[in-house]
Amino acid sequence: KQPVGADAFAEFRVLGKGGFGEVCACQRRATGKMYANKRLNKKRLKKRQGYEAALVEKRILARVHSRFIVSLACAFQTKTDLCLVMTIMNGGDLRYHIYNVDEENPGFLEPRAGF
Repeated sequence: KQPVGADAFAEFRVLGKGGFGEVCACQRRATGKMYANKRLNKKRLKKRQGYEAALVEKRILARVHSRFIVSLACAFQTKTDLCLVMTIMNGGDLRYHIYNVDEENPGFLEPRAGF
């Protein structure tokens, strides 16, 4: 519950890009633990009226605790970005697994979907 800012993290490579910003791998300087930092550009949020959606995403990520869904470690803002620092998971996102793992047969077999 201590105040956290951008200087608490060392950023590495970009993991993905979206309509409002990008997600980068970052490391907490104090602990060395790796996280994913979702940086949402304030100008893009304002232009596309995405502030409310960003706040809803923050509230949901803060409440969810599952081994299958990332959770919010902390959130802060810089002059240009809103930052959601989340746990990092290896293996890509769900869309990747649905469409790209087996391009000829997209989707999941029933046992995998059940899991």
